[in-house]
Amino acid sequence: MAQFVDWDLAAATAGALSKSGPRVSYDEATDVVADLRRLTDEAAGHVADYTGLRAQVAHPPVRVVDRRDWAATNIAGLREVITPLVNRLSGDKQPGALTEAIGSRLTGVQAGTVLAYLSGRVLGQYEVFSADPGQLLLVAPNIVEVERKLQADSRDFRLWVCLHEVTHRTQFTAVPWMRAYFLGEVQAFVDASQNSEHFVERLRRGVATLADAIRDPESRTSVLDIVQTPAQRAVLDRLTALMTLLEGHAEFVMDGVGPEVIPSVESIRAAFNRRRESGNPLEKAIRRLLGVEVKMRQYAEGRKFVHGVVERVGMPGFNKIFNSPLTLPRLEELGDPDAWVARVHGPVGPLPAAG
Repeated sequence: MAQFVDWDLAAATAGALSKSGPRVSYDEATDVVADLRRLTDEAAGHVADYTGLRAQVAHPPVRVVDRRDWAATNIAGLREVITPLVNRLSGDKQPGALTEAIGSRLTGVQAGTVLAYLSGRVLGQYEVFSADPGQLLLVAPNIVEVERKLQADSRDFRLWVCLHEVTHRTQFTAVPWMRAYFLGEVQAFVDASQNSEHFVERLRRGVATLADAIRDPESRTSVLDIVQTPAQRAVLDRLTALMTLLEGHAEFVMDGVGPEVIPSVESIRAAFNRRRESGNPLEKAIRRLLGVEVKMRQYAEGRKFVHGVVERVGMPGFNKIFNSPLTLPRLEELGDPDAWVARVHGPVGPLPAAG
């Protein structure tokens, strides 16, 4: 069976390259873990009350992890998804032993390099690849490091992060079809490739592009080079619309709940936005190649869309967006909430005059 990535080498590389994080004592680390678990539970209540969404499937408790654990979990998830896809694309053909050994090991090192880089920057994640319905990860060293850099109140900042990540968990557990839909779109992206062998090689080059960017900020290639057919672009449009919705919804919820339960939320938001926009040339190059700059636009565009819909039809009306894949917003509707409302709700009366 063909091997696209030497996953064990990827995990070893990520572990070797991941930095340890800020200095904390054993007692401090224990307190941080306990605090994040408690604040996750608190955030869950706030998110449920604000959104009206309730989990329909059981979910495991939050996992508070370090950088190496985060990278290892994501490698395990990617392995579960990518290996069967590549095997199917290749028809289970065995490449030459030397070709497979060199190619998979090189890609393993490159993938480990990328995940080691990301492991120092991700605050939290709802990881859906490795388990059903997914698992909530909070990266304790990164949360502590950022709250120190922002000079933020620890309890306030941690709850603020938890609100965002718990909203993502809610999206996948209150909407039981969401994970299958997302994974199905990933599958559709692969199926839309016109040439299976070339697609696998383009995936390799995409991983190599990211790894090279970490070493060379002057790189001008893009991971979007793997998008080669009109059918793939159509799938990418749907995935972009979905991710923009999910990120914008999480931002809308944290901004809606925050002022009621986080005294210093205004200063945290301002400082965090400045952090998002700043960065040295290497950071900016990698953000572009990883799609982080696109993600930053998704936060703003998605939040504006959610706000526009809630303003027109209220939160219960907005929640119809989760009725089925057919009620998800189309890419062109993200900039036009009225178009989504008209398609899903039909004609809606004029908005009440501002009082």
